[in-house]
Amino acid sequence: MQNLLEIQKQLLPDLMDVLKKRYMILHQIMLEEVIGRRSLALSLNMTERVLRAETDLLKAQGLIEIENVGMRISDAGRQLLEQMKPIVKELLGLAEMEKKIRSAYGLRKVIVVPGDCESSATAKRELGRAGAKALLGVIGENDVVAVTGGSTLAEMGQQLTPPSAPIRGSWFVPARGGLGESLEIQANTIASGMAKRVGAEYRLLHVPDLLGKEAYESLVHDHNIQEIVSLIRRARIVVHGIGDAMEMARRRKLEPKMVEELQREGAIAESFGYYFDETGAVVHKMLTLGLRLEDIKSTETVIGVAGGRSKAKAIHAVLKFGHEDILVTDEAAAEEIVEAL
Repeated sequence: MQNLLEIQKQLLPDLMDVLKKRYMILHQIMLEEVIGRRSLALSLNMTERVLRAETDLLKAQGLIEIENVGMRISDAGRQLLEQMKPIVKELLGLAEMEKKIRSAYGLRKVIVVPGDCESSATAKRELGRAGAKALLGVIGENDVVAVTGGSTLAEMGQQLTPPSAPIRGSWFVPARGGLGESLEIQANTIASGMAKRVGAEYRLLHVPDLLGKEAYESLVHDHNIQEIVSLIRRARIVVHGIGDAMEMARRRKLEPKMVEELQREGAIAESFGYYFDETGAVVHKMLTLGLRLEDIKSTETVIGVAGGRSKAKAIHAVLKFGHEDILVTDEAAAEEIVEAL
């Protein structure tokens, strides 16, 4: 297929442009579920006149349905999009980036979605959708899945579609305590929402992510806390986001002295409550309940979901740590990582 695409790019470059344009129109309609022509034109940076001609053709082919409330994708359109995925990945160079990243870090699987989720809500939804699909591909009955917080994981939870049959006997749990931010991006909220979508059970950890020594000593001996922490540490699957070290220090409201120490130690990434330098070495850990580093190392499947050009160095650092199995990222971050390689 690669050779055929290269030939078509040389002999029929216009055809490739048309294919990509129509794919993006179909894909955007699918993500929005129902969308008006004007809104679609704005999101795709396309004139309404050009878009009208394209959508009329797609309607004639039975790929979309146009109603008073807007346009929606048809079953045939969904099926075509799924069939086009490998072709579009080759056209955009995503498949080659996936291969390079997978090989460089020894990962089981890499998924790269188009766009930059820092500048595009559509790309972020697609990142969440790809993360949800990756999780559904590995989860089974009687599993324990630990998830972290953050806006990317929250989007992934929203995109998680119910499977044909409930995943019985499985539990979703927060990987760590809460950061005291918006309820929607707390690990507890995400874990419970994911569990409800797939028909699983869930347990919550009602403690702050960052604890003082006295608070930690008090909570660690509490029977109820011990029970949920024991379940968290038995997780077979961990799904986590990856953050910039300084941004996460700000969100955790760390003291200036601690921030300076992280900078001196070369911290560029944060995940699971641990801070990593560019070599993947842990330079600092927070005193917190939940998953420990040794739990991550023994977990069967670790899925990292993160995107955005500014996150590339942080993603690289966590991948260098060497305990990821599946990476779901976007085109912008992947380009930076591959260029650095």
